Amino acid sequence: MKSSTSAVARGWPYFSALVGLFLVAYPALSVASETDAPNMGEAAALTSGCADCHGVDGLARENLDAPVIAGMPATHIEEAIYAYRDGARQCRYEPLMCETVLHTSDARIADLAEHYANQRRGPSNEPYDSKLAAKGEKIHNEHCAKCHVSPDDPTAADALGIPLHGQRGVYLRYALQSYKDGRRKNLLDAMSEKLKQVDAEGIEALVNYYASY
Repeated sequence: MKSSTSAVARGWPYFSALVGLFLVAYPALSVASETDAPNMGEAAALTSGCADCHGVDGLARENLDAPVIAGMPATHIEEAIYAYRDGARQCRYEPLMCETVLHTSDARIADLAEHYANQRRGPSNEPYDSKLAAKGEKIHNEHCAKCHVSPDDPTAADALGIPLHGQRGVYLRYALQSYKDGRRKNLLDAMSEKLKQVDAEGIEALVNYYASY
């Protein structure tokens, strides 16, 4: 299995935990395999099996419960797909995400990661409360900014955490609360400690802040 130097340098358990905050298994409507032999020059063919939930552009317009992966650094996406393919990470609900990537080659994983990393992430266009967003910005700067930078930040590829700005509220609420109440395992200790300091109102403030991006 290939892996990026930066990911390995940080340590797989820690890297996997942070990536797992957003790349959670979602039911895919079709299962891709190497027998499909997609044309790597065509985005629709390349993302077959992924686009049902995440979209060809990674903005998950048709599945608001799925995480937005557009503009996510390729190293993060690549390591997450490896984790699902090789059984290091469990799938949410039915294991269709794991089935989707089960027979995906290292080369195709690299191509998928590069494709989605090159997609532009913009605002989620979800309504948000400006006062809550302002509070969320303070919480982000105090507890989250060290690891989670905006997608267009030049240091995004080297950041320990994935970009949260422009992520959908439904997914953010689920992911943050799942870590907070222990439904999500293998959490980086530092992040666990940070979340203990954020109450339900604080989580909602963060959701509004990231929606304001």
